[in-house]
Amino acid sequence: MILNTELEYKGNLFPSNIISYKKEGDTLFFTSQNNVVLQVTIQRDSVIRFRYTTTSIFTNDFSYAITKYASRGYNKLEITEDDQKYIIETAKLICYIDKKDMRTKMFDSKTKELICEDELGFHWEESYEYGGEIVKMTKTSQIGESYYGLGDKPVDINLKGKRFENWVTDSYAYGRDTDPIYKAIPFYIGLHHKKAYGIFFDNTFRSYFDFCNERRNITSFWAQGGEMNYYFIYGPEMSDVVANYTDLTGKPHQLPPLWALGYHQCKWSYYPESNVKEIANKFRELQIPCDAIYLDIDYMEGFRCFTWNKEYFPDPKRMVKELADDGFKTIVIIDPGIKIDMEYDVFKEGLEKDYFCKRADGPYMKGKVWPGECYFPDFTNPEVREWWSDLFKELVEEVGVAGVWNDMNEPAVMDVPGKTFPNDVRHNYDGNHCSHRKAHNIYGMQMARATYQGLKKFSYPKRPFAITRAAYSGTQRYTSSWTGDNVATWDHLNIANIQAQRMCMSGFSFIGSDIGGFAEQPNGELYARWIQLGIFHPFCRTHSSGDHGDQEPWAFDSNITNIVRKFIEIRYQLLPYLYTAFWRYANEGIPILKSLVIFDQDDQHTHYRNDEFIFGEKILACPIAEPNAKGRRMFIPRGKWYNFWTNEIVTGGQELWVDADLDSMPIFIKEGAVIPKYPIQQYVGEKKIEELVLDTYFKIGKEKSEVYEDAHDGYDYIKGRYSLRNFTLVGKESSLTIQQFKFGKYTTPYKTFELKLHGLPFKIDSVEVDNEKVDIKKLGSNGDNILIVPKDFTEIHIIGK
Repeated sequence: MILNTELEYKGNLFPSNIISYKKEGDTLFFTSQNNVVLQVTIQRDSVIRFRYTTTSIFTNDFSYAITKYASRGYNKLEITEDDQKYIIETAKLICYIDKKDMRTKMFDSKTKELICEDELGFHWEESYEYGGEIVKMTKTSQIGESYYGLGDKPVDINLKGKRFENWVTDSYAYGRDTDPIYKAIPFYIGLHHKKAYGIFFDNTFRSYFDFCNERRNITSFWAQGGEMNYYFIYGPEMSDVVANYTDLTGKPHQLPPLWALGYHQCKWSYYPESNVKEIANKFRELQIPCDAIYLDIDYMEGFRCFTWNKEYFPDPKRMVKELADDGFKTIVIIDPGIKIDMEYDVFKEGLEKDYFCKRADGPYMKGKVWPGECYFPDFTNPEVREWWSDLFKELVEEVGVAGVWNDMNEPAVMDVPGKTFPNDVRHNYDGNHCSHRKAHNIYGMQMARATYQGLKKFSYPKRPFAITRAAYSGTQRYTSSWTGDNVATWDHLNIANIQAQRMCMSGFSFIGSDIGGFAEQPNGELYARWIQLGIFHPFCRTHSSGDHGDQEPWAFDSNITNIVRKFIEIRYQLLPYLYTAFWRYANEGIPILKSLVIFDQDDQHTHYRNDEFIFGEKILACPIAEPNAKGRRMFIPRGKWYNFWTNEIVTGGQELWVDADLDSMPIFIKEGAVIPKYPIQQYVGEKKIEELVLDTYFKIGKEKSEVYEDAHDGYDYIKGRYSLRNFTLVGKESSLTIQQFKFGKYTTPYKTFELKLHGLPFKIDSVEVDNEKVDIKKLGSNGDNILIVPKDFTEIHIIGK
């Protein structure tokens, strides 16, 4: 907490004069008169870590957030000083450290422009209740500065003027501005004067962020324990800040199987087996594509994890195989609470091996969840994680379950104050023993990690698929996620759109919402509009509580069913485009969804836009989020864009009205884009891909696109068995040239592209493929704007009349 007056600041302590400095490799140490030590580590030219101790001694340097694969190294490091300050310079940044009080200033090394500066800087307050310190940092907000990030906060994209708390919380039916909710991602992006930077405050205690809420023009962050330990990440592009943060905290360990990007259907709960089969059969009967069906807690025997209710599911292995034969993957839920029952093998083994969390004075942490009284594994203990991962052998390897979703892992407890573990619960924390005050925010992350390890072990040679509700920074390495128990309202449709964008700019792109709302019941119009948004989210799943009515695509009228089918089919056509975007995310940390401010931060009109977003690199989408709408006003970013439905070209940099009746939504394609499409399938793998469609949108000038493909499952792509095709489109008034550069050793099953040309300003007179003039008829032309061409062409030259 940052206090209001100078008198109140007397309760805080501050560093005094720096009396010594030393350098050890890429780490610098500055010691003050009152034993405060500032440790500055140069991670990269654009990433600098600041770590403070008030006792002259640092604790063990351990973080669940930072990946061991994070990039290190820099091109330049110079340290100089004058009478007032130390000066640290890299190829991207200049850092001033004031000799009087350790306050810092950060500058762009090329332009010498100020990026960020401490106001009070680091200060702290003794914590008499728990010992240790409340650590604080205040920085001056620059003129016109805006703020973004912090994960799943259900508020507008721009955070300026608001205050937030990071404490992972089960928030059933949360609303707009509810805080905190399910995730703690203490990373934000600052943007001013067309330059962006990020700050990642790697502290797992309950933390707070204030973006000019309490004091105008002052931004602050603080935590109720632990260290002041943060990373300063410079862009100047927002996309670079997000990519560097994602590199620091970890990109996904592998690509998802392609089926995980299909449409999924879930409910609390589908049971018994006959009901599951009925749902599956209805999808196939109505020809609505679907790749996965979920089983919630009712599939278990008395809600005991890793068991089956044999009355509801007498032969789960047979059922799972029969579903798989019809193209459905089976996903099951696993919660952290283990029922206290000496006849229950999982509980008995956990008890015998002392794997459950304990209170400070020794008794086990006991709390009521769905099974009744439960104990809870300490997932911060690596031995417990290994044990937990082995528990998936029967579910995955023997029964054939394809994925697992972790719920209630905040952890949520029903019968204790605060609805979670008390602060005095003890944790191993990978040998850094601590209380729940420190471990709370990472408990769900470590459960997801252990689940992922089990799935990876027993799914092999297939890729694992895990989902988690709770998360801390870095959880994206292991799992996908959703935005928790939302509500079937129009406002929640808006919130879901914002949350997905914010999660993507917070390093966590494999995200979606409960389509249609978890609590309460949508009408058909709301459900259709939510599906339209959901097909553009990386994780695409309908989920509902089941207490308020059915929520399958056919649960409304036939018109709604047809609209839902239409948009899910669009999702399946765009799977190669989405898969390519996921490949970029997994390799470069580029978010799959981009808020307009990330797409064009130089245009101030984008800084407060909530609704519009870029899907991948080339598709602009904007949901309809109010009832009875025949369209909406939306902001089109700079450049030229094709209306997806009509091919009409619009010029961006302005707000305009877009028609969108219930069977449509505003979708635009960036000019020059090459969009790959698969044929409509009822599930991934149903059809052999015999031809790849390339929707190609004419542009005067140059534009680059890429298409990534592999076997869609397994790990051969890591060995180079992938196909990456880079396309460069060059358009002129009377010609169009498309160049292709190919990489990788994977041979795609198709031999040709169907090139669909949009917006050609001329009639085709002739076509050259790799410098040879070709008879258009022999190329398989079907009208002026469709060409069938060999997939391995190097250059196509289309000449107009």
